[in-house]
Amino acid sequence: MVSTYTFGGKNEARATFQRTEFVHGQSTAADAIVGESGVLKSVLQEVNLVAPTDATVLILGETGTGKELIARAIHQRSNRSSRPFIRVNCAAIPASLIASELFGHERGAFTGALQRRQGRFEAAHGGTIFLDEIGELPMETQIALLRVIQEREFERVGSSQPISVDVRIIAATNRDLNAAVNAGTFRQDMFYRLNVFPIEVPPLRDRLEDIPLLLEHLVERYAAKTGKSFSTVRMGTVEMLQSYGWPGNIRELQNVIERAVILCEGETFWVDPTWLKRDASRQAGMVAPLGATLADREREIIEAALAESQGRIAGPLGAAAKLGIPRQTLDSKIANLQISKSRFKAMRATS
Repeated sequence: MVSTYTFGGKNEARATFQRTEFVHGQSTAADAIVGESGVLKSVLQEVNLVAPTDATVLILGETGTGKELIARAIHQRSNRSSRPFIRVNCAAIPASLIASELFGHERGAFTGALQRRQGRFEAAHGGTIFLDEIGELPMETQIALLRVIQEREFERVGSSQPISVDVRIIAATNRDLNAAVNAGTFRQDMFYRLNVFPIEVPPLRDRLEDIPLLLEHLVERYAAKTGKSFSTVRMGTVEMLQSYGWPGNIRELQNVIERAVILCEGETFWVDPTWLKRDASRQAGMVAPLGATLADREREIIEAALAESQGRIAGPLGAAAKLGIPRQTLDSKIANLQISKSRFKAMRATS
């Protein structure tokens, strides 16, 4: 859906924006991926291209960037949209239970297994299974999952009877899986099977032009929940939000907007600037990953990491692992900032 609208009031210059809402399934305010930035449009174009296929998709991105929304958008634009979409948070399930959760178990398979239980893969038959935080899977579960990806069959815990399943697999992670492979914590063959069609979701700091659109979208959502209505935005609010680094990405922006909606009285929306200043000062006092730094410090931080890793990007000792971001994100930032990697590699050659 494309629409134009104005947002602002007497004390703030009114601006007209073009808004694209990429809505999946039943259209609700919470389901919209809002924005018109070039990086977001590129992601949505990839979604539209891969959705009609059955290709396995690996969604990469920092925490809070909306990876699950992208996964749901792929499902709803696929031929499986009328079938189940099953989400599994691999990091939230204890290692001892994850095989049972994914593949189910037979009665008596282990203590407490009082009856046969269907797993998430069976529940997703004909539809899509979304394996969030895939990088947290234990090695033994990765082996079993590899069989499902390759052969589309599995066995319940406590059974030797294979079960065939028709599912599309979408996985997501905020980890650098290349570094995990090099560190021996993630299987290389599993990575290759998942990495058929990678999609990298940009952090909010790389799509600051979307903040005015996100602001109106979120204010409308939370105002409706509280029975409030806002007609104007205090002068400087948008600029303040755009100047912040958003280490928690859209999830953090949502929290700030919801808190502000609760506190604001009258028809003017505003955000207390001390919330962002306090968070920024706390970040400055700690050794943080790249996602927790402000844009004006990125070059210095990246160059320091490259110097320490002697020009290596990937791997457990590479700059991406030191900064705690995916290798693809670091490569993109190095290109955007026009940082010369060769001089750091030369340091390695002379050391």
